[in-house]
Amino acid sequence: MGATLLSELGTEIAIPVCAVVGIVFSLVQWFLVSKVKLTPDRHGPSSSPRNNKNGYGDYLIEEEEGINDHNVVVKCAEIQNAISEGATSFLFTEYQYVGIFMAAFAVLIFLFLGSVEGFSTKSQPCTYDKMKTCKPALATAVFSTLSFLLGALTSVLSGYLGMKIATYANARTTLEARKGVGKAFIAAFRSGAVMGFLLAANGLLVLYIAINLFKLYYGDDWEGLFEAITGYGLGGSSMALFGRVGGGIYTKAADVGADLVGKVERNIPEDDPRNPAVIADNVGDNVGDIAGMGSDLFGSYAESSCAALVVASISSFGINHEFTAMLYPLLISSMGILVCLITTLFATDFFEIKAVKEIEPALKKQLIISTIIMTVGIAIVSWIALPSTFTIFNFGTQKVVKSWQLFLCVGVGLWAGLIIGFVTEYYTSNAYSPVQDVADSCRTGAATNVIFGLALGYKSVIIPIFAIAISIFVSFSFAAMYGIAVAALGMLSTIATGLAIDAYGPISDNAGGIAEMAGMSHRIRERTDALDAAGNTTAAIGKGFAIGSAALVSLALFGAFVSRAEISTVDVLTPKVFIGLLVGAMLPYWFSAMTMKSVGSAALKMVEEVRRQFNTIPGLMEGHAKPDYATCVKISTDASIKEMIPPGALVMLTPLIVGTFFGVETLSGVLAGSLVSGVQIAISASNTGGAWDNAKKYIEAGASEHARTLGPKGSEPHKAAVIGDTIGDPLKDTSGPSLNILIKLMAVESLVFAPFFATHGGLLFKIF
Repeated sequence: MGATLLSELGTEIAIPVCAVVGIVFSLVQWFLVSKVKLTPDRHGPSSSPRNNKNGYGDYLIEEEEGINDHNVVVKCAEIQNAISEGATSFLFTEYQYVGIFMAAFAVLIFLFLGSVEGFSTKSQPCTYDKMKTCKPALATAVFSTLSFLLGALTSVLSGYLGMKIATYANARTTLEARKGVGKAFIAAFRSGAVMGFLLAANGLLVLYIAINLFKLYYGDDWEGLFEAITGYGLGGSSMALFGRVGGGIYTKAADVGADLVGKVERNIPEDDPRNPAVIADNVGDNVGDIAGMGSDLFGSYAESSCAALVVASISSFGINHEFTAMLYPLLISSMGILVCLITTLFATDFFEIKAVKEIEPALKKQLIISTIIMTVGIAIVSWIALPSTFTIFNFGTQKVVKSWQLFLCVGVGLWAGLIIGFVTEYYTSNAYSPVQDVADSCRTGAATNVIFGLALGYKSVIIPIFAIAISIFVSFSFAAMYGIAVAALGMLSTIATGLAIDAYGPISDNAGGIAEMAGMSHRIRERTDALDAAGNTTAAIGKGFAIGSAALVSLALFGAFVSRAEISTVDVLTPKVFIGLLVGAMLPYWFSAMTMKSVGSAALKMVEEVRRQFNTIPGLMEGHAKPDYATCVKISTDASIKEMIPPGALVMLTPLIVGTFFGVETLSGVLAGSLVSGVQIAISASNTGGAWDNAKKYIEAGASEHARTLGPKGSEPHKAAVIGDTIGDPLKDTSGPSLNILIKLMAVESLVFAPFFATHGGLLFKIF
C-alpha cells in the first residue's frame, strides 16, 4: 500500500481537462472540414489563397474534373440535404419509440431495486462489511434509474452527433475528390475524427460529472455509489441495441433492394440516380454504420468503466477511499484522448497521401501508432495513479496486486485489440489472398462464392479467440476480474482513433454515391471507390474491436454480477447452471434469426417497390424521369421501427425473466453461454460479410490482371459477387455488430438487477 504520485486535486483537474481538450480538438477538425464550401464560387478558383498545406486554397485547374462546374456543386448540396433530412427524420422517429421503451424500463429499474428492502429509507449493513452501514436500497433504486437515463441520453447524443457530422461531410469529401485522392481522404478522416473525439470526450466527461454529483449524496459509501453508476452502462447499451438493430435493418433493406434490382437485374451502377432506393441506401449508411456504431462503442466504454469501478469500490481503492486510484479507468481513457489527438495529426498534417495505394496503409498506421504511444501512456498513468501495492477483490477474498501487474493487464488488452484488428484486416481486405480466393470462386457462380465466404468467416474466428483467451488468462492471473475490466478498457483506450477510421468508411461510401448521382466524371468515382474500399476494411476492423472488447467487458460484468449476487461458485455440472448455459448459447442464434429475417422482410418490400417504379414510371430507365425516392425511404423507416422491437425485447427481457423465475445460478449460466456463443458468431458474421463486400469491389476495381479476368461490372462473376455481398449485408451490418451488444447488455442488466434477483429471484424453484 502507499500514496499515489498524482494527488486527488490533480485527478479532479486532469480528467475534465482531457475531456475538454478532446471536445475542442473535434471542433477544430469540424472547422477545417467546413472550409470546403457547398456553395458555388462565382469568382472562380483564383479568389482562393494558395498557401494552405492541405489544399483548401490550391488552384483548381482541372477542368475535366468539373472544378468550375457550379451545377455539380449545387447538385452535391441538394443530394447531401436529402440524405441529411432522411437520416434526421429516421433518428427522431426511432428515438420517439425507443424513448417510450426507455421510460418504461426506468420505472422497472426503480420498482425492482426499490423492492429489495421494501422501499425502506433506513440504512442497511454493507454487502461486503456487515459492521458498516450503507445507504438504503431505495437510494440505489433512485440513483441507478438516474444513471440509466443519463447513459441512454448520452448514447442518443453520441449517435445523433455522429450522424449529423457524417451527413455534413459526405458531399464535401466528394468535392475534395476533384482535387485528388489525398484531399478527399483528409476531409473524410477529419470528419470521422470529429465523431471519434466528441464521443470519447463526452462519454468520459458525463461519467466523471455523474460520479462527483452522486458522491455528494453517498459520501463515504463508495460501494453504493459505484453500484448505482452501473446504470450508466445499462442505459448506453440499451440505446445502442436499438440503434444498431434499427439502423442495421434500415440500411440493409435499402442496400439489398438497390443492389438486387439495380445492379443484378437492370445492370446499372450502384448509386445510379435512376435507382429509387439510392437515397434510402445512403441514409442507411449514416443511421446504421455511424449512429449505430457510435452508440455501440459508447456503450462498450461505459460498461467497461462501470465494471472496473464496481470491482474497485470493494477493493482497497474503495475501502481506503483512494480517489486517484479509484478513478484509474477514467485516467486511462483521458490519456487515450491525448494519444489519439497526436495520432490523428500523423494522418492529416504530418504525412500527405498522394496515391490510392497509400490510403489503407495510412489507416493501418493510425492503429499501430496509437497502440505504441498508448503503451507508454498506460505506463505513465499506472506509475502516477496507482500505489505500488494494493488489493483487488477476488470472489470473497482480497488479492494483492502490484502496479506493474495492472499495467500489463491494460497493455495486454490494448495489444490484443491490435492483433484482432490486423487479423480482421487480413480476412476482409481485398489486398490479401482470402478475399481474392472468394472473388475467384465467383467464376463458377453465387453458390461457390457463398461457400468460400462462409468458410472464410469461420476460419477468421480462430486467432481473435486465442487473443481474447490469452488476454483473459493474463489479466485474471494478475488482477482477477478487475484485470479483465481494465484489459477491456485498454482495448477501448484508443476509441477516438478507432471511431475516426470507422466513421471514415460510411462517409467515403456516401461520397461515392453523391459523385455518381451528381454525374461527376469516372475518375472522381474511382477515387471515392478507393476510399470506400479502404473504409470497408477499417469498418470491419472497428467491428472486430467492438466484439473483442465486448467479450472482455461481458466477462468483467459477469464477475461483478456473481460477486454482487453472492454466488460462491458457478458449477456447470448442476442442472440449474447447465440449462442456463444451453439457453444462453442458443440466444445469439435466436437473435440473429430475428434480425436477419427482419432485413429479409424489409428488403422484399424494397425490391418489389424498386421493380414497380422501373416498370411503371415512363422514361425512368432512360433517365428522363425522376424516381420516387421518398416511398423507398418510408419503406426502410417503417420496417426498421417495426422490426427492431422484438429482438430488442428478447435481449432486455431475458435476464429479467430468467433471474426472477429461475434465480441467479441459472442466470449466470445464461450469461456464460451467450458470451461464449455470441462472440464466435459475431466475429464470423462480420468478417464473412466484409469479405463478400470487398470481393465484389475487387472485381469492380479491376486493379490486377486476376481481377480483370473476373470483370467487368455486369459479368457473370460480378453478378455472383453482388449476390454474395447482398447475403453478407445483414450479417456484417445488422446481426454481427448487434450480437456484441447482446452479450454486454445482458451482463450489465443482470448486474444492475443483481440485488433483486439475489433477494427475490428463483420463484419457480421456491414453489417446487
